[in-house]
Amino acid sequence: MAETTPILEMRGIGKRFPGVIALDGVDFRLLPGEVHALMGENGAGKSTLIKILTGVYDIDDGEIELDGVPVLFSGPKAAQNAGVSTVYQEINLCPNLSVAENIYIGREPRRLGFISFRAMRAKAAELLGSLGIDIDPGSILAGHSIAVQQMVAIARAVDISARVLILDEPTSSLDAGEVAQLFRVIRGLREQGLAIVFVTHFLDQVYEISDRITVLRNGRLVGEFPTTELSQRDLVEKMIGKELSVLESLEEQAKPDLRSLEASPPVLAADRVGRAGAIAPFSLTIHAGEVVGLAGLLGSGRSELARLLFGADKADSGELRVDGQPVTFRGPRSAMERDIAYLSENRRTEGLIEELTVRENIILALQANRGWARPVPRRQQDELVDKYVKALSIRPADPQTVVRNLSGGNQQKVLLARWLITEPRLLILDEPTRGIDVGAKADIQRLVVSLAGDGLGVLFISAELEEVLRLSHKIVVLRDRQVVAQLENTDEVDANTIMNTIATGVSS
Repeated sequence: MAETTPILEMRGIGKRFPGVIALDGVDFRLLPGEVHALMGENGAGKSTLIKILTGVYDIDDGEIELDGVPVLFSGPKAAQNAGVSTVYQEINLCPNLSVAENIYIGREPRRLGFISFRAMRAKAAELLGSLGIDIDPGSILAGHSIAVQQMVAIARAVDISARVLILDEPTSSLDAGEVAQLFRVIRGLREQGLAIVFVTHFLDQVYEISDRITVLRNGRLVGEFPTTELSQRDLVEKMIGKELSVLESLEEQAKPDLRSLEASPPVLAADRVGRAGAIAPFSLTIHAGEVVGLAGLLGSGRSELARLLFGADKADSGELRVDGQPVTFRGPRSAMERDIAYLSENRRTEGLIEELTVRENIILALQANRGWARPVPRRQQDELVDKYVKALSIRPADPQTVVRNLSGGNQQKVLLARWLITEPRLLILDEPTRGIDVGAKADIQRLVVSLAGDGLGVLFISAELEEVLRLSHKIVVLRDRQVVAQLENTDEVDANTIMNTIATGVSS
């Protein structure tokens, strides 16, 4: 794209927290009418840079100019008033209100002192139409998909006279069709001259939608590059600061041989287990040392299946067996007593306690297993936590760090440490690498292979088919909340095979 005057320039940005240099002399510039991808590992400084721009954090060093005028925003409201709007991964909308009410909340058109809902719906329809979003502005937001809710959030941000739009992981919960729908809106906004910052961990999406890329690593600027001049391989190497062999070594790491293990009863077997309205009855076995992958689109029933196996939801049909013996899980505690661990896909609402430290979060499951009347001695806590902080390369390595201050990838490692410390025999991982950087993703994938090699059974759920293929001994394919196929020989299966099975409901 032709070089123009930046609408936004951040120069020499520095930010320090106790014991941590989050940003060190970072430059960032944004041009009108471009989609600019901000890339880096978790902990690279992306979120800190955005929070400084939008006034969430005070600046320690550097300067910010918007349209050539120096600015320092006192908070997100001040940034929004100046035309800098942010749409976060966790959509900040009111699902019980209508689409129009969400767009104009706090800015409702009034007539004679009262809100004019008719005028509000008309204005919302005009705005949505200009963005190519075909929905009823009077419909309740909760009735729409996450993708549509994302676009409503974008519409609201654009309508507040936004000149700079920051999209923070907007596609993390979307399927391929929803991503395409969202990208149509983003392209339309770019054509209107809006400057867009796009933060994501999906490399293919970066190359599909962005014009330029800025890469951060360990709080420092690596560089700014036109997207067409930076290969995906080079991008990954700049993000992680080492050769791509860190990922390619996974391909060379052989899956454990299961022939000797399959002679014994499965660690867990489900026979026609199901729950009305959640997932149709299914049968599944998981042996020690086996990685079973679950593949399917969002909403296909993957998480519902996992929750039944862990007792988080109660099955209303079928039978579960552990080591060949029938069991009834009255809840997660029953599954934990059988050495089954479950890492939920939603680490914030079903996993982490963000106000607690790394140590307190890691020790939580072990303490729950022992019961609160038998506290884990502090010395034992320190030894165990130190072991897993080192083993999983959790950064920063200080167990007293409040877990909310960690990056997404390191938060995920804390949750893994929590369950590994209980020494489970079966580990259920629901989207363990979603929303984390390529380096942390490689660490977790290597860990899964290593754990299976040590005899741990793993149920691995991921929306990334290549990841499922790389790690799994067999793959269970779901479609429309039912199991439609089990692919046993993954060495002869590719992503196209799985996609065709999802599309048709029949394995080829």
